[in-house]
Amino acid sequence: MITQRLFTGGSNRRVLVVAVILAAVAVLVPALHLALPPSSPFHVPSYIVALVGKYLTYALLALALDLVWGYCGILSLGHGAFFALGGYAMGMYLMRQIGDRGVYGNPILPDFMVFLNWKELPWFWYGFDQFWFAALMIVLAPGALAFVFGWFAFRSRVTGVYLSIITQALTYALLLAFFRNDMGFGGNNGLTDFKDILGFNVQAPETRAALFAASALALALALLVTSAITRSKFGMLMIAVRDAESRTRFIGWRPENVKVFAFTVSAVMAGIAGALYVPQVGIINPGEFAPANSIEVVVWTAVGGRGTLVGPIIGALLVNGGKSWFTGVLPEYWLFALGGLFIAVTLFLPKGIVGTFDSWRAARRDAAERARTKAEEDAAPPPVDPVTGRPARTEVAERSTTSDLAGGPAPQPAE
Repeated sequence: MITQRLFTGGSNRRVLVVAVILAAVAVLVPALHLALPPSSPFHVPSYIVALVGKYLTYALLALALDLVWGYCGILSLGHGAFFALGGYAMGMYLMRQIGDRGVYGNPILPDFMVFLNWKELPWFWYGFDQFWFAALMIVLAPGALAFVFGWFAFRSRVTGVYLSIITQALTYALLLAFFRNDMGFGGNNGLTDFKDILGFNVQAPETRAALFAASALALALALLVTSAITRSKFGMLMIAVRDAESRTRFIGWRPENVKVFAFTVSAVMAGIAGALYVPQVGIINPGEFAPANSIEVVVWTAVGGRGTLVGPIIGALLVNGGKSWFTGVLPEYWLFALGGLFIAVTLFLPKGIVGTFDSWRAARRDAAERARTKAEEDAAPPPVDPVTGRPARTEVAERSTTSDLAGGPAPQPAE
């Protein structure tokens, strides 16, 4: 059903336009970065490629949150955990690619394990020297955690603010766990000093351009997939669960199954975003599990407009672009600006940028339709009496005649 929607026009025109733009950006930006000399005014510098590539992974994370918050009514304050898990899976693969080129020259153990006097590679690091295994873990690790968490939480009918608090507790628990050196994930320093990805130098301009293109294409594909899901019959069921969960249950559906599916798909998308994020920034550490990061994702989604798919992408790009500018000008005031932005959006743009635009356009369309209908009614000829062939007496004329005969105004219908 969802696959059929994907390939038979299940996405609306706005989604298709944005997907085409992302595909064009995936080709154009790397071409301007690699093909033109730095002296050219159209050359895209390396730092712009890396910075915008990071923003695209954030946009994918915001889109993942919109699938559960905008269409299922699940306000998750722990999506940063799935993002970080995908990032750690990619980081483990990149660490295994270092080999004997590390500081300590150990061909098997990463540098932090040698420093901490580990004698052998932990069992959960096995297989990460192969990209296919790492790609599998990027999907399975966040997906399995979301499925297990959702299975127990949604079947226990935990909803609303209580569910939000539990998701925040989940990501905070993972933050504390990954901070421990004996967990085998680098402790506070995390994983860094990456060398290669798929045999290519991760710092090379060509690799940077390829990672940028992969991020843009992944975002475009995720946008099409989420649009197909939300516009399918299952998507209508998600909206029903969001708007009237009890009624949905009473007519025979299992809302918890709908929520588990949406939550798992969303977590997988977040994990892919984290995996694309790590090689572009060059590090992954427990700070990515911080609850504040998950709350920022909520801000991006709210600014753009939840339940619109395109809105969270716009919100993530705008807020993070503003963050880069603001932290360069007034770094100590950035958090105040972010909090003020969220309050302003809540008060003046409760539907977000895209949602407010849609409401304004719908109001204009309705006003134009009412004006057109009224004009057609005024221009239409009066009805003809089928018996006499003369213009039929309208209700207004009948009231006027009655008023004349009675010597007073005709009684008006009660409002």
